[in-house]
Amino acid sequence: MTSPPPVRWGFLGAGFVASRAVAPAVHEAAGAVLQAVAARDVRRAALLEPVRAVGSYASVCEAQDVDAVYVSLPNDDHLRWVITALEAGKHVLCEKPLGLDAAQVADMSSAARVTGTMLVEASWNRWHPRTRRVEALLHHVEGPIDVETWFTFPGVPADNYRLDPVRGGGALLDVGCYAIAAAMMALGEDVRVPVAHQHRGPTGVDLTTSATLVSARGRASILASFQRPESQGWTVTASDLTLGLPHPAFTSWREPSTLQVVEKGVERIEAFAACDAYRLMVEAVSARAAGDDVWVLPLETSLAVARVVELVAHTSAGS
Repeated sequence: MTSPPPVRWGFLGAGFVASRAVAPAVHEAAGAVLQAVAARDVRRAALLEPVRAVGSYASVCEAQDVDAVYVSLPNDDHLRWVITALEAGKHVLCEKPLGLDAAQVADMSSAARVTGTMLVEASWNRWHPRTRRVEALLHHVEGPIDVETWFTFPGVPADNYRLDPVRGGGALLDVGCYAIAAAMMALGEDVRVPVAHQHRGPTGVDLTTSATLVSARGRASILASFQRPESQGWTVTASDLTLGLPHPAFTSWREPSTLQVVEKGVERIEAFAACDAYRLMVEAVSARAAGDDVWVLPLETSLAVARVVELVAHTSAGS
């Protein structure tokens, strides 16, 4: 029995994440090939070792030999190029955060629905076996639940887009989305934000954001910062279950990881072998593009997270 042809990927952008993680993932993935990479500097595109390197994003979206497009551009470029690729009939994997706000994510969702194509947010940690295990354990938990999540690191270069408010900068959009998504796995999507605070820097972006999220299932505290020491954590406490993910809770990449579980008073440590969750993501999206019924991050989940991110920003502005 012959194998189906690989899904042919086209990249828009050849920056750090694309070159360091996603291009190697495509090269190593089953059922995928890196067909084309577009970048302003074609020489940078060629370093990702595609079949061809080009200087035009539009040409990749329009190419007949590209099945799926990966958008790895600054946040403010996502809406334009995601919709361009979808309307060209391509499946799309787009870097997080999918949009600058919930309205942009809703517009992209509408375009995917109208065109009948797939749109997936590249929240790669959601494919990590440890994250999938946490989701499975949380599925059976009843409230009340208490969650604490944080993602912090010190300093961003002065010329980086993360400090530009026009380009979707700020700690909330950059790393707060990890913490909020983790909290919502436990609390569900019907979340309120009674309290939120932001400390803004000279450019106007938030350098630190903290918030309390509340739902019928419980509460969560989240923290995102460009000013604190490097740390990632995620804890869930319920009546008969406690979960703890040590640093790095969200960006474990090609290294072993552990999950602390206390279930009905009995503690155990679950170990997870080193893996490349980028490759797992690429393989899953490629398989879905080829017609297989495999799990990918639902677009509805990305929209729900975007709405809560926006709620946090609005609540902090009014405090």
